[in-house]
Amino acid sequence: MSEDPTTPEAVAVELPSATLARVPHVIDTDEGLAAAIAELAAGSGPFGVDAERSSGFRYSARAYLIQVSRRGGGTHLIDPIAFDGLTALGALLATDEWILHAATQDLSCLAEVGLVPSKLFDTELGSRLAGLPRVGLGTVVAELLGLHLAKEHSAADWSTRPIPQDWLVYAALDVELLPDLRDALAAVLESAGKTHIAEQEFAHLLTWKPAEPKTDPWRRLSGMQSLTTPRQLAVARELWIARDHFAQSIDMGPGRTIPDRAILAAASQLPNSRGALASIKEFTGRYSRRELGRWWDAIERGLATDDLPPMRVRGNGLSTPRNWKDRHPDAYARFVCVRENLSKIAEKSSIPIENLALPEMIRRICFEPPAVFEPSAVADWLRGAGAREWQIELIHTQLNDCFVRVAEDPSEFLTTAADTDE
Repeated sequence: MSEDPTTPEAVAVELPSATLARVPHVIDTDEGLAAAIAELAAGSGPFGVDAERSSGFRYSARAYLIQVSRRGGGTHLIDPIAFDGLTALGALLATDEWILHAATQDLSCLAEVGLVPSKLFDTELGSRLAGLPRVGLGTVVAELLGLHLAKEHSAADWSTRPIPQDWLVYAALDVELLPDLRDALAAVLESAGKTHIAEQEFAHLLTWKPAEPKTDPWRRLSGMQSLTTPRQLAVARELWIARDHFAQSIDMGPGRTIPDRAILAAASQLPNSRGALASIKEFTGRYSRRELGRWWDAIERGLATDDLPPMRVRGNGLSTPRNWKDRHPDAYARFVCVRENLSKIAEKSSIPIENLALPEMIRRICFEPPAVFEPSAVADWLRGAGAREWQIELIHTQLNDCFVRVAEDPSEFLTTAADTDE
């Protein structure tokens, strides 16, 4: 589970530390799993659910520990690696609401082992909707429950076996507090008149899917701008592909085999032999010399290929609105007006502007608005783009007003810099 790195430590240390009802242990046998399921079934209310991965350490994004807690049902730490499937657990969890913090971080790895929610409450998203200034789990627990929740193991290698005891305490606390946190946050949302908003957002989360893989992911190498020729890009591409295949084969984070800077150093210098590659002092990493032949083969492919990548590629989405002013002035003016209005709505409602509507949705409707400028037409456009009803209710009239104003006279908005999320 992620944590807000800006949490003020001075606030945390003044609070009592969260403690566990019992010392946790890892469940890795069929008998232990059956007992945990029986205990959870005897409890009541929603399930707190969390998962720990090994991001950066392993290639896969699978769960290496799954935590489940329920009032009257105990807190249980399950090793999914030890089981062929978790069908019985999934069937029980489907009978009630799940509580997660930052659900989109965990839904995919939980679905991989057959755990899919039928209803959920996301305490991170709920905190955003409630207008809390910081939404990391530790911060929200401190604010709403008055407890200090230590987060020092959030970036640990959870594929480690056996899992250290202090890690298990951390993992158990993360999930054991969720039922109380859910109730406290639900009360805040109810007091603010935002329960219906949260319910719509949580229901929408059930349809969430991870983003499609990006085209040419090798272009995301850190420092790519230092490469200045198509041949250098070709070598970088082949090294990235070779590293990715190798990392997948040994289930290791790609950057732990050879780092991005090593790939860029080789691509920049274009060595003409295996020995020349070995002599590049910046070509580092634990597998830089052990797999030298693999990397040299990749470089040779990059040096020989006729398939040279272009220096830049156009994205599939719209360009940043800052670039619209000269070629698409009306779209630019609409965007400036809409952003101003959305900022006011966000401030008045204490909801982050990105939660009022996805930035890409706002760019798209400003660039290609409905043919008729009427509130109902804007509402229909937003609905077709996937906006929830609460979002449509809050913003559709203001968007339409902007479109009408710009159609009459865009000049007042063409002298204002576009405020974007980029």
